[in-house]
Amino acid sequence: MRTGMLALALGLLTLRFLPVLPPVGLLLVLPLLALMFLPWRTYPLAFFVFGLSWACLNAHWALKDRLAPQLDGQTRWVEGRVVGLPQREQGVVRFELADGQSRRGRLPALIRLAWYGGPPINSGERWRLAVKLKRAAGLLNPHAFDYEAWLLAQGIGATGTIKDGQLLEPAKWAWRDAIRQRLLAVDAQGRAGALAALVLGDGSGLTREDWQVLQDTGTVHLLVISGQHIGLLAAMVYLLIAGLARYGLWPQRLPWLPWACGLAFAAALGYGVLAGFEVPVRRACVMIGLVLLWRLRFRHLHAGWPLLLALNAVLLLNPLASVQPGFWLSFVAVAVLLFTFSGRLGAWRWWHAWTRAQWLIAIGLCPWLLILGLPISLSGPLANLLAVPWISLAVLPTALLGTLLLSVPYVGAGLLWLAGGLLGGLFSVLEVAAGWVPAWVSPVVPIGAWVIAVLGSVLLLLPKGVPLRVLGWPMLTLLVCAPRPQVPEGIAEIWQLDVGQGLAVLVRTRHHALLYDSGPRVGEVDLGERVVVPVLRKLGVRRLDLMLISHADADHAGGARTVAKALPVAQVVSGDPLALPAPLLAQACDSGRTWEWDGVHFALWRWAEARDSNQTSCVLQVEANGERLLLTGDIDRHAERALLDSPLAVNTDWLQAPHHGSRTSSSMAFLMALAPKAVLISRGHDNAFGHPHPQVMARYRRLGLQVLDSAEQGAVRLRLGAFEAPGSLRQQSRFWRRAAPASH
Repeated sequence: MRTGMLALALGLLTLRFLPVLPPVGLLLVLPLLALMFLPWRTYPLAFFVFGLSWACLNAHWALKDRLAPQLDGQTRWVEGRVVGLPQREQGVVRFELADGQSRRGRLPALIRLAWYGGPPINSGERWRLAVKLKRAAGLLNPHAFDYEAWLLAQGIGATGTIKDGQLLEPAKWAWRDAIRQRLLAVDAQGRAGALAALVLGDGSGLTREDWQVLQDTGTVHLLVISGQHIGLLAAMVYLLIAGLARYGLWPQRLPWLPWACGLAFAAALGYGVLAGFEVPVRRACVMIGLVLLWRLRFRHLHAGWPLLLALNAVLLLNPLASVQPGFWLSFVAVAVLLFTFSGRLGAWRWWHAWTRAQWLIAIGLCPWLLILGLPISLSGPLANLLAVPWISLAVLPTALLGTLLLSVPYVGAGLLWLAGGLLGGLFSVLEVAAGWVPAWVSPVVPIGAWVIAVLGSVLLLLPKGVPLRVLGWPMLTLLVCAPRPQVPEGIAEIWQLDVGQGLAVLVRTRHHALLYDSGPRVGEVDLGERVVVPVLRKLGVRRLDLMLISHADADHAGGARTVAKALPVAQVVSGDPLALPAPLLAQACDSGRTWEWDGVHFALWRWAEARDSNQTSCVLQVEANGERLLLTGDIDRHAERALLDSPLAVNTDWLQAPHHGSRTSSSMAFLMALAPKAVLISRGHDNAFGHPHPQVMARYRRLGLQVLDSAEQGAVRLRLGAFEAPGSLRQQSRFWRRAAPASH
């Protein structure tokens, strides 16, 4: 039976790696054929087929529930009920609307909405809203967070922004939101938001600085509800009843063991429901239920059985959970602990077990954090030695008891005040550790080196004395030392990143790196921090020889300060240096300046008679082996006319569309003089400026130009000097992604 359960799990997990989904008809027939024609001895294959078919059918249903293409970008009146826990930050209210109904077309079952400057929204309320609907999509960059996959796994079929709305019904059965409101209203020494994260799994109250500290110290799992919290509560209830029974304080007429097991599981399940019942919570509840069932029946249960059954239970309930990084980390961490502590001949002393557990989890998770594109905390093992018992034994029990007794005057509030103080003290220590050793973001490792590193981590998890165990260390170090592909001499690798309504282009030669513009910043949303810096690190860029900011507009220079803070930058140049955000110091764009890196030629130009910020854009020409790219910033037709009198007015293979394709740019004279074969457009989907303008697109089509649009194709990659076809991330098939449109 264990083999069948393992085959079922493999079938369910295979979904994550499929580029496209098999047809629905085939998925309905395959399990029947497997049951009818496969011999009994091959029953694991039938389990595998059933798991794969069930997972793919769920994916088909989820994709079918997405917003219809004809409704994308349209504004509709929608009625629905608010679910989950609404979040409010920087004047924006974000929440999910369930069972939305509109008179003009079917809507997805769940829509994620944003209301800028909107009123307070509570879970359980029913609203009538004027919503500008958008398809479920997000920015798509190399080795970055896949927002589209996350939306699919959450069952969200569309997003939207609210223009107007009216409340139809007050909140009903919104007990989680009511508890959160009471928690946030309590004086918790400035840590009410963190307590809400610990008790309810709602991280919206944590600041960006809090998340950074938790990430740098590898303690995110302590403030986001995990199986550890659920298991601790179940153990406390079980031990309480066992202790009462031992000292004769438990009623004699009630058998203590069934009650202890039942109440412990009820406590775990109740806390899970309170926390939103996410993947780690589901896994923990299934495993706790199996362990308690074994304890009740006094039957031997292999350590791997609870994990395997929990894996299958979670995936049968939601097969799409496997596309989320948290799913893999949750199960791999438990698997590492089971593998480490089970089957050993001698027992460790408790302090040895505790300290070794932290180091072994760090070793076991290291390759998985890297393949999932997540930072690796170097201070995590030491930070967790303190943080885990502090949260588990001091903060969590106090916070839960305080929440339970909130209705009792002074008692509940006093306990939460104490829990907030304990949590604040822990954060003070973690901030020191985070400043001492920040998290490490590794460049992408070749898959062969990663597999060897995984085998090395498994060797290191084995008991001492196992032959060849010491080889695990050099195998694991391949994560750091593995050779990575280099840009050939005379070639320039170009990445136009997907940063929405803005621009950021990375230019790399064999030994140098240049960033042209740094992505936008709108309010507190800094795409330099969220996209540009993480992608640069993943691509192996550790320093910038030049950051060239075309001009000072926020959609081009918004992320410059963040980039300069995160990476060493040898030189900053801008067409509008005095208007850049302080304290960034830049040199003026020296029109006519040329230089060469690794066989690749660079040249700058700026219009001397520019009258506004857009016209001051510093233009960069990159030439490799006779193939040219022109990056133009936001110049308009007047600056284009002046550029035609400069040395840069030569045949250009790749043109970055001036000013995102606005009507005031890309004049016909400019396009005919440069004679590009393709244009690159960096813009936000359905942006408020209407970029690119239909008249500009008509010119591109008239000249037969290939258009590479970040809103449609994600990040775009060129190998300048190799005369190759461009590539985009949407060309990489994933069943949850829309296919890349044909180039216009």
